[in-house]
Amino acid sequence: MKIKAGIIGATGYAGLELVRLLLNHPQAELAAMSSVSFEGKRLSDVYPAMRQIEDRILVDEDTVLDQCEVIFASLPHGLSQPLAARCDAAGKLLIDLGADFRLKDEEAYHQWYGGRFEDQALHDKSVYAVSELFREEIKGARIIANPGCYPTSAALGLAPLLKNGWAETEGIVIDSKSGTTGAGRNLKENTHFPNCNEAFGPYSVASHRHTPEIEETLTRLAGRRATITFVPHLLPVNRGIVSTMYVRLTGAARPQEAWALYEDFYRGEPFIRVLPQGQTANLRDVRCSNYCDISLHPDPHTGRLVVVSTIDNMVKGAAGQAIQNMNLALGLEETAGLGMIPPAF
Repeated sequence: MKIKAGIIGATGYAGLELVRLLLNHPQAELAAMSSVSFEGKRLSDVYPAMRQIEDRILVDEDTVLDQCEVIFASLPHGLSQPLAARCDAAGKLLIDLGADFRLKDEEAYHQWYGGRFEDQALHDKSVYAVSELFREEIKGARIIANPGCYPTSAALGLAPLLKNGWAETEGIVIDSKSGTTGAGRNLKENTHFPNCNEAFGPYSVASHRHTPEIEETLTRLAGRRATITFVPHLLPVNRGIVSTMYVRLTGAARPQEAWALYEDFYRGEPFIRVLPQGQTANLRDVRCSNYCDISLHPDPHTGRLVVVSTIDNMVKGAAGQAIQNMNLALGLEETAGLGMIPPAF
């Protein structure tokens, strides 16, 4: 019997990507979907691409909770904590694609998101879930904080260096670019077509909400305080993230040995591809897939190592990683439902 999965917030971009992936999952059944904005309508009324594929009616949140064993919450921050309490009481698995459980520091959450922890015990139970880095903690977890898209690309790109003490943890520079789907479905001025087409520029310079999440994760990996300068940019494309990261290596580390370090660290990982020397990661090669491509570029002039990490922000950066985490939490094949091949052009 298949696991009954439900999506709360199915008409956002990440919610729709969950629909797309769950419909092809061999061990999970998409049992119910909710949407506050489009309750009572068919998903295919909102997204015509789903016609004759997913024509069911969008229901309310309570129906999803009643009918499903696994709940994916694809909601803005501040809305998932009550859901977590209800799922915890009912013994259901909650995978939160929002920010409510990503930070362990309540003061940081308050500073960057304006909220408070409603139940500290639930936050203590929750697991921050970059699949490849915290796999053992994810297994059996019941409240899963799905990481942000930028933090996923940064953590996967820098983990081998930080876990092995190869990188200085102060002054890491992370320069990231994202497609417009990262801003969500609601229209914003900077994603309005005339403003983003034929344009390219940074936003939220040194003030983006993913900054504390990235720092918490890198600090955890390194075992000592990590500080970053994080500058995101908006690309005039639909999907994809390119994170270019600049790090100073510790005295014992040699840039030319970095490839062996990365290949050993990610050996056997089905979704991580460390590119050969001389190649550069490109978002084109990971689109619509759960892959993360990483390329390494020593800079002999400055002694820095430049790391490029690319993901699809809607898959590895959101829905795909959420399903990978469901698979881990429930003891399923980790790659189940995630065999998408990136289009080559």
